[in-house]
Amino acid sequence: MGPRAAPPGPLDAAGEPAARPLPDLSDPAAVCAADPLLVTTAYVTGSAPAGVPGTLDGPEPSGRPGETTADDHGGLRTAWMRAGQSLCRAQPPAERALVLLAALGDGADPRLRPALADLATAAPWRLRWARHRGDLTPPWPGPVAVLGAAGGPLEGTLLVSDRTGTVRLLHEADASSAGRLAHTVPGRIAALAPAPDGTVLILDDRGRLHTVRGTAPRPPYLERLTEAVSATLARHPGTALAAIGGSVVVGDRLGSVHAFGLTGLHQAASHSGRVTAVAAVESETPFVCSGGADGTVRLWTPGRDPRPEPLAERRSPVVSLHAAETPHGPLVAAAWADGIVELHRPEGGPKLSFRPGPPVRAVAVTGSGSLLVGTDESLLCLAAKR
Repeated sequence: MGPRAAPPGPLDAAGEPAARPLPDLSDPAAVCAADPLLVTTAYVTGSAPAGVPGTLDGPEPSGRPGETTADDHGGLRTAWMRAGQSLCRAQPPAERALVLLAALGDGADPRLRPALADLATAAPWRLRWARHRGDLTPPWPGPVAVLGAAGGPLEGTLLVSDRTGTVRLLHEADASSAGRLAHTVPGRIAALAPAPDGTVLILDDRGRLHTVRGTAPRPPYLERLTEAVSATLARHPGTALAAIGGSVVVGDRLGSVHAFGLTGLHQAASHSGRVTAVAAVESETPFVCSGGADGTVRLWTPGRDPRPEPLAERRSPVVSLHAAETPHGPLVAAAWADGIVELHRPEGGPKLSFRPGPPVRAVAVTGSGSLLVGTDESLLCLAAKR
């Protein structure tokens, strides 16, 4: 008979496996380093004391929305529960600290933010800002269904549509309000495509095109192009929309991508099944990227054959896609229905990934290279460290 197997861990006085000690749930370093399932269970059941002297106990509640109580451990519990399953994945403590920092509301203990930022130093992202339901400074901008990052006259402005079809304008620097987009599109909005001249193209949930003109007059050739696309979508509804200087790009339910330009129409059968998102980049070599229900993200230069290999692929539908030319070269952000967000560099370089926890509804890349991630509860802005 072989040697008896060693017990799985320390035993209690009765010879049974001893319960693992609970971490201090008010200490961000202890929480990020502990077994995440143990932390989750303790937060859900309220089975742990609210900290010990010298740790970050939460302030007394003042009655404002989002304010913490002792049971909330300074706001850590709310942030942990908001981030959900993302924190239970196998990952280094620095990346767990980043997720927790991104989920922290503005009513949390003010000592938590710098503490978590220090713990997240080795993570590949830096959090620029985060806005959550209940935040007051500045106020939470509302649920995110569709995102757009504008250029031209609207440079530095974010367009955020909720599920009712309201489009809010936000300052990119801090997500503070810059007003609303004056449009008359009834119902839900499926895609926003800010054009370089300040015009905003909108695809509604029936696949029809709408135009919200900016303050600058549009060149006649762009008017004719937009009218031609609108007439086409009235007969053959689109499922995705993007725009650059002289082109409007549309995806359809059969997997094809159509680039309407001043020199004609180019088409590519890029996906198996519905095209769920498209983006276009006006770089030295303009290109289109598209995402589909088949889980792939593909690149295509109109007039050429699509690249045979996908830029990215997961076993989950693509729910959002955006691309932009930045000081670091073109960047492509993609989000899948499984909650993962990836940032890709088509010209070469490592990809970066992030999972906020709740389902991701929309992503965007700003002209400075920051990544925006929108959910039903939050809007985050991250900057890649490398």
